[in-house]
Amino acid sequence: MKNKTTDLRMKTIILFGLVLGALSAADKVYITDVGGKVTLQCGVSSFKHMVEWNRDDTRIIRVQRNGLSSKGETPFKDRTKSLKDTDIEISKIQESDSGTFTCVADGSRNEHLLIVVSVSVVPSGTLKVGADATLECKTNPGVSLQPKPNVEWQKPDGSVETKPKVELKHVASSDKGTWTCLVSHEGETFTKSVTINVEEHVETTTPPTIVENSKSSNLGNGENSTGGVRGFGHPIMLLGLVWWIWVAIGAGGLVVIILIIVIIVVHKRNRRKKKKFLRMQKAQLSQKPKKYCQCVRQTAAAKPRQGRRREKPSALPLQPLLQK
Repeated sequence: MKNKTTDLRMKTIILFGLVLGALSAADKVYITDVGGKVTLQCGVSSFKHMVEWNRDDTRIIRVQRNGLSSKGETPFKDRTKSLKDTDIEISKIQESDSGTFTCVADGSRNEHLLIVVSVSVVPSGTLKVGADATLECKTNPGVSLQPKPNVEWQKPDGSVETKPKVELKHVASSDKGTWTCLVSHEGETFTKSVTINVEEHVETTTPPTIVENSKSSNLGNGENSTGGVRGFGHPIMLLGLVWWIWVAIGAGGLVVIILIIVIIVVHKRNRRKKKKFLRMQKAQLSQKPKKYCQCVRQTAAAKPRQGRRREKPSALPLQPLLQK
């Protein structure tokens, strides 16, 4: 009797769970990734009075037939806009945007489920051989689901890992390539791919070969027109020239600059020496006693004698007055 009662209870619980699952099942499932955008379709193409969108009983937007609309206080209200009267678009998707969305149009109620996928690779960038890495494809439906979304990883070789997180221990060159995350739920599928780059260490014990008198211009193989080193991979290219050409140009320019500086310094030095020599010569001249030129004057020549002057006749002696 107890076993029958127990079986009846178990059947009732199972039936009740199935009924709840059927009632809570979404009309449509949307799957998108973080940073993308999604268009949610109401399920009806038109309405007579009003259409309203809600997320977990919180109003997102309400549109009336006369064109008036109002938004509720949701974290993504600034990223939501109305499309085609009954549809809405949410951009720049975040993980917290996931959940159950309800569209009510003239009493017709339709529920939809938004699942947000987040794909990550740690560490990011180029991986080294022998390092560890983790690939994770995380799904956030915003509600508890039974069954949960199915997540798989497809490797570069085509094989599949049936788990959301893949841990790579001692990364090998075979791990390089495209890894694809596949998410599926109730007939809807979503894929997101990431590329893994693996840096291989090439060790060589043979000495480099010096190429002489080579006419090949294939710099990608480590050869050049003046000779080069082979076996060290591709040379570094800067603006279409090999790195050592830029080094030579820089060294030549440096030599020219040094020569110009030396010439300027020597010229200035010679000018200073010349000025100093002139100052010393002038100082020596100023210390010597001054010598004055003593000229011997010639005596003045005698004036030539002029013609003989006529002598004035001497005055006659005064005669006494004749007395009368």
